Amino acid sequence: MKSRLFASIVLGLSLIAAPAMAKDAPAVTPPKVYPTLVDTNPANNPQDVLYLDLSNGGRVTIRLMPEWAPAHVERIKTLVAEHFYDGIVFHRVIDGFMAQTGDPTGTGEGGSKLPDLKSEFNPLPHVRGTLSMARTNDPNSANSQFFIVFYPRFALDHKYTVFGRVIAGMDVADAIERGEPPQNPTKIVRASLGAEGAPPPPPAAAAPAAPVTAEQLSNSKSN
Repeated sequence: MKSRLFASIVLGLSLIAAPAMAKDAPAVTPPKVYPTLVDTNPANNPQDVLYLDLSNGGRVTIRLMPEWAPAHVERIKTLVAEHFYDGIVFHRVIDGFMAQTGDPTGTGEGGSKLPDLKSEFNPLPHVRGTLSMARTNDPNSANSQFFIVFYPRFALDHKYTVFGRVIAGMDVADAIERGEPPQNPTKIVRASLGAEGAPPPPPAAAAPAAPVTAEQLSNSKSN
Protein backbone atom coordinates (compact mmCIF):
# COMPACT_ATOMS: atom_id res chain seq x y z
CA MET A 1 0.00 0.00 0.00
CA LYS A 2 2.80 2.37 0.96
CA SER A 3 4.68 1.56 -2.26
CA ARG A 4 1.60 2.36 -4.35
CA LEU A 5 1.14 5.64 -2.51
CA PHE A 6 4.80 6.53 -3.05
CA ALA A 7 4.56 5.71 -6.76
CA SER A 8 1.46 7.89 -7.12
CA ILE A 9 3.21 10.83 -5.43
CA VAL A 10 6.26 10.50 -7.70
CA LEU A 11 4.07 10.34 -10.81
CA GLY A 12 2.13 13.40 -9.71
CA LEU A 13 5.30 15.40 -9.10
CA SER A 14 6.67 14.48 -12.52
CA LEU A 15 3.50 15.64 -14.23
CA ILE A 16 3.60 18.93 -12.34
CA ALA A 17 7.27 19.47 -13.22
CA ALA A 18 6.89 18.66 -16.91
CA PRO A 19 5.24 21.93 -18.02
CA ALA A 20 7.84 23.96 -16.13
CA MET A 21 10.67 22.13 -17.92
CA ALA A 22 9.00 22.64 -21.28
CA LYS A 23 8.47 26.30 -20.53
CA ASP A 24 12.16 26.81 -19.80
CA ALA A 25 13.27 24.99 -22.98
CA PRO A 26 14.50 27.24 -25.82
CA ALA A 27 12.16 27.77 -28.73
CA VAL A 28 12.77 25.45 -31.67
CA THR A 29 13.47 27.28 -34.93
CA PRO A 30 11.75 25.59 -37.89
CA PRO A 31 14.32 24.22 -40.36
CA LYS A 32 14.80 26.14 -43.57
CA VAL A 33 12.98 24.47 -46.45
CA TYR A 34 15.09 23.85 -49.56
CA PRO A 35 13.75 22.86 -52.95
CA THR A 36 14.25 19.19 -53.76
CA LEU A 37 13.44 19.28 -57.46
CA VAL A 38 15.77 20.64 -60.11
CA ASP A 39 14.34 22.37 -63.16
CA THR A 40 15.36 20.18 -66.10
CA ASN A 41 14.58 22.80 -68.76
CA PRO A 42 17.74 24.83 -69.47
CA ALA A 43 15.75 27.33 -71.52
CA ASN A 44 13.96 28.65 -68.43
CA ASN A 45 17.01 30.42 -67.01
CA PRO A 46 20.08 29.87 -69.20
CA GLN A 47 22.20 32.09 -66.95
CA ASP A 48 22.00 29.36 -64.31
CA VAL A 49 23.00 26.54 -66.66
CA LEU A 50 26.63 25.45 -66.81
CA TYR A 51 27.99 23.49 -69.75
CA LEU A 52 31.18 21.46 -69.37
CA ASP A 53 32.45 20.34 -72.78
CA LEU A 54 34.92 17.53 -72.09
CA SER A 55 37.82 16.06 -74.03
CA ASN A 56 35.97 12.73 -74.21
CA GLY A 57 33.70 14.39 -76.77
CA GLY A 58 30.62 14.94 -74.60
CA ARG A 59 28.88 17.72 -72.72
CA VAL A 60 27.76 17.73 -69.09
CA THR A 61 24.85 20.10 -68.44
CA ILE A 62 24.50 21.40 -64.90
CA ARG A 63 21.74 23.40 -63.25
CA LEU A 64 23.33 25.92 -60.89
CA MET A 65 21.17 26.67 -57.85
CA PRO A 66 21.89 30.15 -56.43
CA GLU A 67 19.11 29.74 -53.86
CA TRP A 68 21.12 26.90 -52.31
CA ALA A 69 24.53 28.59 -52.23
CA PRO A 70 24.53 32.10 -53.76
CA ALA A 71 28.19 32.95 -53.14
CA HIS A 72 29.42 29.63 -54.54
CA VAL A 73 27.30 29.91 -57.68
CA GLU A 74 28.50 33.47 -58.21
CA ARG A 75 32.11 32.26 -57.88
CA ILE A 76 31.59 29.57 -60.52
CA LYS A 77 29.99 32.08 -62.89
CA THR A 78 32.85 34.54 -62.36
CA LEU A 79 35.50 31.92 -63.11
CA VAL A 80 33.60 30.62 -66.14
CA ALA A 81 33.41 34.16 -67.54
CA GLU A 82 37.20 34.40 -67.14
CA HIS A 83 37.63 31.05 -68.97
CA PHE A 84 39.41 29.80 -65.84
CA TYR A 85 38.19 26.22 -66.25
CA ASP A 86 39.08 25.87 -69.93
CA GLY A 87 41.85 23.29 -70.22
CA ILE A 88 41.73 22.12 -66.60
CA VAL A 89 41.77 18.35 -65.99
CA PHE A 90 39.82 16.11 -63.64
CA HIS A 91 42.73 15.34 -61.34
CA ARG A 92 41.02 13.07 -58.80
CA VAL A 93 38.44 10.59 -60.07
CA ILE A 94 37.36 7.73 -57.82
CA ASP A 95 35.14 5.01 -59.26
CA GLY A 96 31.86 4.74 -57.35
CA PHE A 97 32.45 8.09 -55.68
CA MET A 98 33.18 11.30 -57.60
CA ALA A 99 35.20 13.26 -60.18
CA GLN A 100 37.04 16.37 -58.97
CA THR A 101 38.36 19.27 -61.05
CA GLY A 102 39.01 23.01 -60.86
CA ASP A 103 42.73 23.05 -60.02
CA PRO A 104 44.90 24.71 -62.70
CA THR A 105 47.98 22.89 -61.37
CA GLY A 106 46.32 19.46 -61.71
CA THR A 107 47.66 18.44 -58.30
CA GLY A 108 44.68 19.12 -56.06
CA GLU A 109 46.63 21.83 -54.22
CA GLY A 110 45.82 24.81 -56.43
CA GLY A 111 42.98 27.23 -56.95
CA SER A 112 42.11 30.64 -58.36
CA LYS A 113 43.56 33.99 -57.31
CA LEU A 114 40.23 34.93 -55.74
CA PRO A 115 39.83 34.70 -51.94
CA ASP A 116 38.45 31.53 -50.38
CA LEU A 117 34.71 31.32 -49.80
CA LYS A 118 32.83 31.16 -46.55
CA SER A 119 30.95 27.87 -46.29
CA GLU A 120 27.29 27.74 -47.30
CA PHE A 121 26.52 24.25 -46.02
CA ASN A 122 22.94 23.18 -46.67
CA PRO A 123 20.87 20.02 -46.20
CA LEU A 124 20.89 19.05 -49.88
CA PRO A 125 22.03 15.41 -50.15
CA HIS A 126 25.09 14.24 -52.05
CA VAL A 127 23.22 12.00 -54.49
CA ARG A 128 24.24 10.93 -57.99
CA GLY A 129 24.76 14.01 -60.17
CA THR A 130 25.28 16.43 -57.28
CA LEU A 131 27.78 19.25 -57.77
CA SER A 132 29.59 20.15 -54.57
CA MET A 133 32.54 22.38 -53.68
CA ALA A 134 35.84 20.84 -52.62
CA ARG A 135 37.74 22.23 -49.62
CA THR A 136 40.51 21.49 -47.14
CA ASN A 137 39.97 20.70 -43.46
CA ASP A 138 39.02 24.35 -43.05
CA PRO A 139 35.26 24.67 -43.71
CA ASN A 140 35.85 28.12 -45.20
CA SER A 141 38.50 27.12 -47.75
CA ALA A 142 36.47 26.41 -50.92
CA ASN A 143 37.85 28.33 -53.88
CA SER A 144 37.59 26.91 -57.40
CA GLN A 145 37.66 23.12 -57.10
CA PHE A 146 34.41 21.15 -57.28
CA PHE A 147 33.31 17.57 -57.77
CA ILE A 148 30.53 15.63 -59.48
CA VAL A 149 29.10 12.75 -57.44
CA PHE A 150 28.85 9.35 -59.16
CA TYR A 151 27.20 7.49 -56.28
CA PRO A 152 25.41 8.78 -53.15
CA ARG A 153 27.70 9.75 -50.28
CA PHE A 154 25.47 11.05 -47.50
CA ALA A 155 28.43 11.29 -45.11
CA LEU A 156 29.35 14.49 -46.98
CA ASP A 157 26.01 16.15 -46.26
CA HIS A 158 26.21 19.37 -44.18
CA LYS A 159 30.02 19.30 -44.54
CA TYR A 160 30.44 20.37 -48.17
CA THR A 161 28.50 23.02 -50.07
CA VAL A 162 26.10 21.64 -52.68
CA PHE A 163 25.46 24.23 -55.39
CA GLY A 164 24.02 22.40 -58.39
CA ARG A 165 22.93 19.18 -60.11
CA VAL A 166 23.69 17.48 -63.40
CA ILE A 167 20.54 17.60 -65.56
CA ALA A 168 21.97 16.09 -68.75
CA GLY A 169 25.09 14.23 -69.81
CA MET A 170 25.65 12.17 -66.68
CA ASP A 171 26.82 9.38 -69.00
CA VAL A 172 29.54 11.77 -70.19
CA ALA A 173 30.57 12.34 -66.56
CA ASP A 174 30.60 8.58 -66.03
CA ALA A 175 33.14 8.30 -68.85
CA ILE A 176 35.67 10.60 -67.13
CA GLU A 177 39.03 8.81 -66.82
CA ARG A 178 39.58 7.34 -63.35
CA GLY A 179 42.68 7.76 -61.21
CA GLU A 180 44.36 9.82 -58.47
CA PRO A 181 45.65 11.28 -60.73
CA PRO A 182 44.49 9.55 -63.93
CA GLN A 183 47.18 8.49 -66.40
CA ASN A 184 45.29 10.15 -69.26
CA PRO A 185 43.09 12.69 -67.48
CA THR A 186 39.86 13.94 -69.00
CA LYS A 187 39.97 17.68 -69.61
CA ILE A 188 37.40 20.47 -69.56
CA VAL A 189 37.85 21.80 -73.09
CA ARG A 190 35.41 24.61 -72.46
CA ALA A 191 33.13 25.73 -69.63
CA SER A 192 30.31 28.11 -70.55
CA LEU A 193 26.97 29.36 -69.31
CA GLY A 194 23.75 28.63 -71.17
CA ALA A 195 23.27 32.33 -71.88
CA GLU A 196 26.34 32.24 -74.16
CA GLY A 197 24.66 29.75 -76.47
CA ALA A 198 27.87 27.82 -77.16
CA PRO A 199 27.23 24.90 -79.53
CA PRO A 200 27.88 21.40 -78.19
CA PRO A 201 31.21 19.84 -79.07
CA PRO A 202 31.44 17.45 -82.04
CA PRO A 203 31.39 13.78 -81.05
CA ALA A 204 34.75 12.21 -80.35
CA ALA A 205 36.29 10.57 -83.40
CA ALA A 206 36.25 6.80 -83.37
CA ALA A 207 39.60 5.11 -82.90
CA PRO A 208 41.12 4.04 -86.24
CA ALA A 209 40.83 0.36 -87.03
CA ALA A 210 43.96 -1.71 -86.59
CA PRO A 211 45.62 -2.71 -89.88
CA VAL A 212 44.91 -6.24 -91.07
CA THR A 213 47.99 -8.47 -91.02
CA ALA A 214 48.91 -10.91 -93.78
CA GLU A 215 48.20 -13.80 -91.43
CA GLN A 216 44.68 -12.53 -90.66
CA LEU A 217 44.02 -12.00 -94.38
CA SER A 218 45.20 -15.51 -95.15
CA ASN A 219 43.02 -16.99 -92.41
CA SER A 220 39.96 -15.10 -93.65
CA LYS A 221 40.45 -16.45 -97.17
CA SER A 222 40.88 -20.02 -95.95
CA ASN A 223 37.63 -19.76 -93.99
